[in-house]
Amino acid sequence: MEAQNETAILEFLLLGLSNDPEVEPILFGLLLSMYLITVLGNLLIILAITSDPHLHTPMYFFLSILSLADLGFISTTVPKMLVDLRNHSKSISYAGCLTQVSFFFFSGCLDSALLAVMAYDRLVAICHPLHYSLIMSPRLCGLLVLLSCFISFLDFQAHFVLVSQLTFCKRGEIRHFFCDPSELLTLACKDPSTNHILLYVFGVFFSSGPISVILYSYIRIISAIRRVQSSSGKYKAFSTCGSHLSVQISSATSKCYGACGIWERLAQTRFHLLSQSVVGAARQSASFMEPRNYTGLAQFQLLGLSDDPELWSTLVGLFLSMYLITMLGNLLIILAVTTDPHLHTPTYFFLSILSMADLGFTSTMVPKMLVNLQTHNKSISYAGCLTQVAFFIFCGCMDSVLLAVMAYDRLVAICHPLHYPIIMNPHLCGFLVLLSLFLSFLDSLLHCLMMLRLTFCTGIEIPSFFCDPSQLLKLACDYTSTKNLFIYLIGAFFGGIPASGILYSYIQIVSTVLRVPSARGKYKAFSTCGSHLSVVCLFYGTGLGAYCSSVVSDAPRKVMVASVGYTMVTPMLNPFVYSLRNKDIKRALWFLVYKAAHCPH
Repeated sequence: MEAQNETAILEFLLLGLSNDPEVEPILFGLLLSMYLITVLGNLLIILAITSDPHLHTPMYFFLSILSLADLGFISTTVPKMLVDLRNHSKSISYAGCLTQVSFFFFSGCLDSALLAVMAYDRLVAICHPLHYSLIMSPRLCGLLVLLSCFISFLDFQAHFVLVSQLTFCKRGEIRHFFCDPSELLTLACKDPSTNHILLYVFGVFFSSGPISVILYSYIRIISAIRRVQSSSGKYKAFSTCGSHLSVQISSATSKCYGACGIWERLAQTRFHLLSQSVVGAARQSASFMEPRNYTGLAQFQLLGLSDDPELWSTLVGLFLSMYLITMLGNLLIILAVTTDPHLHTPTYFFLSILSMADLGFTSTMVPKMLVNLQTHNKSISYAGCLTQVAFFIFCGCMDSVLLAVMAYDRLVAICHPLHYPIIMNPHLCGFLVLLSLFLSFLDSLLHCLMMLRLTFCTGIEIPSFFCDPSQLLKLACDYTSTKNLFIYLIGAFFGGIPASGILYSYIQIVSTVLRVPSARGKYKAFSTCGSHLSVVCLFYGTGLGAYCSSVVSDAPRKVMVASVGYTMVTPMLNPFVYSLRNKDIKRALWFLVYKAAHCPH
């Protein structure tokens, strides 16, 4: 019989802490007491902070959110364990197991992110005490909590996808008191080594950020305290960090122990695979003709825009011209912004990053297409295709998020002009760019993981001029509507958030501008958004056009022509849109031309 996914009916057995019936009542009483103390303690902290106005400060606000996260974290596992001990039943359904995994990682990652936020709060309080109330504003506090929730959601989503795609062949025994993902991976039918590596990569990726922030914050704190002259001043400064540092040490210790456990399981899996290498080689030889993933040797064929050899030279000239114009225009924008001190503002800083993203976006596909047209060779390796997918998604998502960031910049400039320099400070600008990079990397990672799990049986012809993830998904042997839905959900999530941010920003901008009494004032306010709004319409208009054409039309050539709009035309036109409608950019560009013309040789 072939292995089947029994996710609808499968039950697991949680072996728990002990198999001795005499010990179970003791464990039940001990764990119930610990759980009640935890719930009571955290609820009292939340109640005290919400009811006492003196505790309405950033530090205690973060503490109340941390208490909520702790309640969710412990309530994910302990109640189920208590029920099992009471009823002498150790079974848990697949749906219940998946729910435990989801809430476990969401609450655990939220704990970690909030500890990093609280470390930053202590850094500001000790290193910048006079500016504490200004820096740690309610807006920033809310943004930090929302960011922590968002990162936690992404962590939970990544682990959820990893576990939900596993195939279980039989009733499994989990050597734990809750559904530990590392244990679930060992019960899967397929090779667990790759999944264990992915699990470890997820853990490192989502924990390295908070750990880095905590380490950086305490290095700065210690450096600042060492400059304090009096011993009482040093003690007072250190005492404000004592509680947070104690919690952080206990959390880090337990997580390091868990990481060591994952490494141990990974080593055991590797040893098991090594010991079975001879048997595995024989089985691979016997199943040579079966469908498998040709990740090491497969080549795909990119059908391109035309099969007519007479048109290829024309297409080479056209796309080479567009590519050179795109490169020149975006490089001039970057050069102008970096060399002209008058352009060292948040708006132009984001514009220079957008130009870099456009350069990466168009360079991901056009050079390969030009080489294929020139050499009359349409093949692309599996590794090259996966690289195209990774950079295509990364740069595309980066474009989208940066346009949302620039919309927020325009919102602050028009709706809060007097506070613009304070709100859009260098720290926030750098943070927004880092957030854009993080979201783009995560979007690219999820798409790559999805592509890596696809199986291709024979030589594949891709009806496009680049490795389009949606086309690859349809050409896979194990294509299912669920995987297609998952790809569209990822796209809707990472594309919907920036689009919602842009829409919200312009609703606020229009609402503010309409309250301006003079027509000249309205025109002046709207003119500052003209270039950005044109680029937004161009980017999303061509993207939606390509999507609608793929849905409405069955002709691949028409879909490819529509794809040219957002992959090549938009990055080429962006520099012209910003330079033709912007006096500052035109002045900086003319200054560069003048400087180059009069440069002494």
